[in-house]
Amino acid sequence: MAETLKTIKERRSCRNFKPDMVPKELLNKVLEAGTWAPTGMGMQSPIIIAVTNKELRDKLSKMNAEIMGSKADPFYGAPVVLVVLADKNKPTHVYDGSLVMGNLMLAAADLGLGSCWIHRAKEEFESEEGKGILKALGIEGDYEGIGHCVLGYAAEPAKEPKERKASYVYYAE
Repeated sequence: MAETLKTIKERRSCRNFKPDMVPKELLNKVLEAGTWAPTGMGMQSPIIIAVTNKELRDKLSKMNAEIMGSKADPFYGAPVVLVVLADKNKPTHVYDGSLVMGNLMLAAADLGLGSCWIHRAKEEFESEEGKGILKALGIEGDYEGIGHCVLGYAAEPAKEPKERKASYVYYAE
């Protein structure tokens, strides 16, 4: 537990990445961690799209920026984007996908990689363009975008954590 808690405490969102690609061996370990996230009734409603193709990565970045109303790269220069989607027909799909995102970010931290949860996947994959991307990848079904886990090597040291608020935990003894 000591190592797990250490990783949890030290993980920070990274908002400035080096352009260096993540080696496939490390990427596969992060992806494996995502597949072991708990899901409602073990239904495994999420899927993960590992985007290492620069053209597709840049297309997703542009779509995401447009939704946000910006021209900046919402992926902070990260070379890898792990898109988490989940089957809308499962009642726990949003929670399931959120747990996958957590596992991806914790695994990345444990492996010395930076990561950040980027929103707007829902809007991206509700669009015709997003649905077209899924179709082109051979993904069928009714999926909701949960988030993007951007991944890579941090370009700067992580910031110090904020103190935990005093009212975080209440005991009902």
